[in-house]
Amino acid sequence: MFKKLSILIPAYNEGPTIHVILEKVSELVLDHGIQKEIIIVNDCSTDNTVERVNAFIQAHPELDIQLFSQEKNKGKGAAINRAIQECSGDYLIVQDADLEYDPEEYNLLIKPVYKDNADVVYGSRFMGHHPHRILFYWHSRGNKFLTNLSNMMTNLNLTDMETCYKLIRTSIAKKINIKENRFGIEPEITAKLAKVKGIRIYEVGISYYGRTYEEGKKIGWKDGFRAIWCIFKYKFTN
Repeated sequence: MFKKLSILIPAYNEGPTIHVILEKVSELVLDHGIQKEIIIVNDCSTDNTVERVNAFIQAHPELDIQLFSQEKNKGKGAAINRAIQECSGDYLIVQDADLEYDPEEYNLLIKPVYKDNADVVYGSRFMGHHPHRILFYWHSRGNKFLTNLSNMMTNLNLTDMETCYKLIRTSIAKKINIKENRFGIEPEITAKLAKVKGIRIYEVGISYYGRTYEEGKKIGWKDGFRAIWCIFKYKFTN
């Protein structure tokens, strides 16, 4: 039974936008009466992220929000790993603290759980009729290259391995030994999910409101090379 969704928010210097995403998540009504818990992991931000989060928590005592802080900046992967260990929902989803992904679409990812008992649902930015901000040609080519390479190693047929939106049964996620501290977590998780016997993986189309580097985007070309390394590494190791 799917009673509670854990929304995991890794945050590093997201003071300008984190209150906006928290408003969106808090106002969202999930289908089937599913409840929400919000797990925020502050990755040693140097701006006012923590102050913004604490102010939001104080203003909304009725919400189930927990804030944890890393003792030093460890990276997105480490923050997500911490959040997975702290959460208690039946399923979990990662929500970036920026505004690139729309929480209103959680219900799209929930559908395969009720339709066919899905264990994992990927939200693809490259399928469906949803709006997508037009940004970088080489980023989109890089994402598709990494997805195809990952598919070759995992024997999956995903269209967007690098997506932030991965709805995962929590009992499965907690058994994954996450080793990557930065953006290598995406191919690592995909490789390790693909090894779970009998797992049911779905993919649905979502929208994407991407950011430029001037607007705060953090992933770079070095992360792309790390992703390639991770795709091969976690094909053969756990």
